[in-house]
Amino acid sequence: MATSGLLRRSVFRGFSSLKTWFRCSAVQFSSAQSGFFPPAEGIMLPVGAFHNRVAFITGGGTGLGRAMTATLSQLGAQCVIASRKLDVLQQTAEEISSQTGNKVHVVQCDVRDPQAVSRCVDQLESLTGLPDVIINNAAGNFVCPSERLSPNAWKSITDIVLNGTAFVTLELGKRLIQSQKGASFLAITTIYAESGSGFVAPSASAKAGVEALYKSLAAEWGRYGHRFNIIQPGPIRTKGAFSRLDPTGSFEKAMIDRIPVGRLGKPVEIANLAAYLSSDFASWMSGAIIRFDGGEYVSMAGEFNDLRRVTPEQWKVMEAMIRSTKGS
Repeated sequence: MATSGLLRRSVFRGFSSLKTWFRCSAVQFSSAQSGFFPPAEGIMLPVGAFHNRVAFITGGGTGLGRAMTATLSQLGAQCVIASRKLDVLQQTAEEISSQTGNKVHVVQCDVRDPQAVSRCVDQLESLTGLPDVIINNAAGNFVCPSERLSPNAWKSITDIVLNGTAFVTLELGKRLIQSQKGASFLAITTIYAESGSGFVAPSASAKAGVEALYKSLAAEWGRYGHRFNIIQPGPIRTKGAFSRLDPTGSFEKAMIDRIPVGRLGKPVEIANLAAYLSSDFASWMSGAIIRFDGGEYVSMAGEFNDLRRVTPEQWKVMEAMIRSTKGS
């Protein structure tokens, strides 16, 4: 009996200490393993993989769109980038063209307006002809409690993300079908298009709609030579996204803590994946959703995954606690 009581007191003290240890050990988890997974900065596909190909990228002037444009241009593509901000597009096009030696064209376009999209595609055709690669990357997002959302706030996001993607995809798709030309379509969504997420309800809803659209068209338009794939990125640091989603910088560490790879993604990494999915090397891929998040989604999904923070010493205490419950 004395031994049993001593064990219970030891376990109780261990449990109290365990809660403190558990919280403290979270700090240790996030960075050490990132050394096993350094980002590769180079281009993955062979030079010339997109020779004589035209790529159209919405939101191509900044962030992930700029990174994808740079990679495709390095691989030989003639790129056309579109967004509302013509000055930003022109600067990006000049910088990438000077680096790669391949012309990058610009087309001003508000994807929320179907008439503007039609005029944009007219201009695209006159510049390069219809594209072989279409990347729907234009997006908008901000964090906000859902009870504070106005109808205009909701519409400002869904018009860009869902309607804009639909208008661009359908306008180009119809013209490609009429011309009997095949193409690869790629959409950039997010991991919470699948899981949902508080405080970004308009974006989560709109990007889930984009995924449904692309899966539907993958089934329907394969007969016309069209492939549709989706990338769900986790947190990748870009100036535009982080200024709206983490304006104080206080959430970045929490993001890294929950990513098993132990770091944020790099724009060049998603650019390489986008290039692969848009290339002939992925010609048998259509209707695919690629989760590209360093393991963040599965890390958050499992209810016991936080046990990875427990140290060997803490496990000894926990095992004693578990053994003490036998027969109870």
